Amino acid sequence: MTRFIEPRAGDAEDDASSTKKRSLIAIAGSLLGEINLAKFVLAWIILVLLPGVLLGLAPLVVTAWLSKVSGRIFELAGIGSVLILGLIGAVGWLGVRPLFRVAERGFWSLNALAVQPCYALCREGLRHFAERFLPRAASEDRRARVRAATSLGAGLVACGMAACIVAAVWPTTRWFGQIGDLARPLHLVVPALANAVTIMGGYLALASLAWGVADATMDQPRGIGAFDEATLSARRWRVAHLSDIHVVGERYGFRIESGRAGPRGNERLAAVLDALARLHAEDPLDAVLLTGDMTDAGRSSEWAEFLDALSCHPALMERTFVLPGNHDVNIVDRANPARLELPTSPGKRLRQMRTLSAMAAVQGDRVCVFDKSRSRLGATLTQSLEPHRKAIADFADAGSLRQGLRLAAIWADAFPMVMPPIEEDGLGIVLLNSNAETHFSFTNALGLVPEEDMRALLAILQRYPSARWIIALHHHPVEYPRQAKAFSERIGTALINGSRFVRQLQAQSHRIVAMHGHRHIDWIGRCGALKIVSAPSPVMEALDDEPTGFYIHTLAAAPDGGVGLLKPRWIEILPPVPRAPKA
Repeated sequence: MTRFIEPRAGDAEDDASSTKKRSLIAIAGSLLGEINLAKFVLAWIILVLLPGVLLGLAPLVVTAWLSKVSGRIFELAGIGSVLILGLIGAVGWLGVRPLFRVAERGFWSLNALAVQPCYALCREGLRHFAERFLPRAASEDRRARVRAATSLGAGLVACGMAACIVAAVWPTTRWFGQIGDLARPLHLVVPALANAVTIMGGYLALASLAWGVADATMDQPRGIGAFDEATLSARRWRVAHLSDIHVVGERYGFRIESGRAGPRGNERLAAVLDALARLHAEDPLDAVLLTGDMTDAGRSSEWAEFLDALSCHPALMERTFVLPGNHDVNIVDRANPARLELPTSPGKRLRQMRTLSAMAAVQGDRVCVFDKSRSRLGATLTQSLEPHRKAIADFADAGSLRQGLRLAAIWADAFPMVMPPIEEDGLGIVLLNSNAETHFSFTNALGLVPEEDMRALLAILQRYPSARWIIALHHHPVEYPRQAKAFSERIGTALINGSRFVRQLQAQSHRIVAMHGHRHIDWIGRCGALKIVSAPSPVMEALDDEPTGFYIHTLAAAPDGGVGLLKPRWIEILPPVPRAPKA
């Protein structure tokens, strides 16, 4: 049989969203022709224009209201005013948690929209430029100083740019309103928008400067230097660290990011699991940790393939732990990066519920959900989801907006998940959700650890003061101190509040190893005393005929109560032998 095109090898269509085969500029150019303009305009109105108008109107409405009503409020005296204040306080207290979540999401959405991209673009641009003049033999100290200086410089540059925007818009602003203005709301649109730009610009200026100072004064990331040593009698834990396996739903399917520059199908994953099974039979593993992106786009067929592959190895499955990556929950459409979702779309919630369902199938009886209302470990994941079983199933079947809204808290309350240590001084694992809220495939990769989850993490560490911990998340807390091949590798993927995350863990860092994925490459280093381990992807960054691999890490109990990271073992995965087509 003569084939002019080999269908198993794919073609240019498989590279439509590949950052390995196409530049970001080329992909962005393609997006312009694919974007649904009507949906884009509606999404822009809901996510940007409407909040901006409301933000700009706030000072006008408040000042108008105060000018009319404040005099009457101050006339209240005695027990009446006390009761009113008590009622306001009670309402605020009862609603503080959901209101805090809404405010936090809005705050970090603003960071993701304006502050982080602008600041990160300046910071990584300066670093990319400065590192080109650094000799390859430059010391770690010199590289750390360059990174600190470029962080501070980026903060100053972004602050200056924002200040110029504020100065340009300021003449159009208006900050005091009157009751009569409310009868002509259309006349307030322009000053409201000017107010919003000024407020956001002012925030951008202050936040960028604060971020620059914070990044410049924190412990800069460095290579691990030397691995720890442990006595023969020291307690040890063997952990296989995998990430970004990007399971596809087709036998010859190519992955979004790699296209034809990476292995096709799931045969490489099968080889990885077979190798793990052999290693476990020779010397039992304590845990198999998958730090996100189990699927390529969070599709039901991809989750089915993942669970089917894992179920072929029950001994591995019973010690496997998984957490969500951006490809599991934030990819709107694997075939079209120009697709975006409205905030009212059920797509995001469906991907979240699929992920939770898969996590319950893998580890539901072995991990506990942190009860944030009581600040302690609660029920297992399976037990916590059981009361919602019917609601989740009904939503998966119908996908209605009303059903999705009822399930919103389930996703937020499920994290962090905790596998507590068996002994008080044993090893525990905390699984975080580090995915920021996005509705656009092209902006899916940003990360965020919510403040509420960070407080829960610190409470868990305090509850087990003698335990050693693996803190697992998908996104890298810091950018690696190595020169990137392309500028596109340095933007749009980081943890938005990474510097705060690292600072919060510093006091306990001697007994923590942070493990993550997302970047597809291996890096083992530290920030201060906090050890950070990045997992390479065993199914990305290589062609079909090239080997890939992963690490088996050994953690050891240190005499001072900390955890040591011993030299890891590299497991190479050779290309699978091609299966001959049936005659």
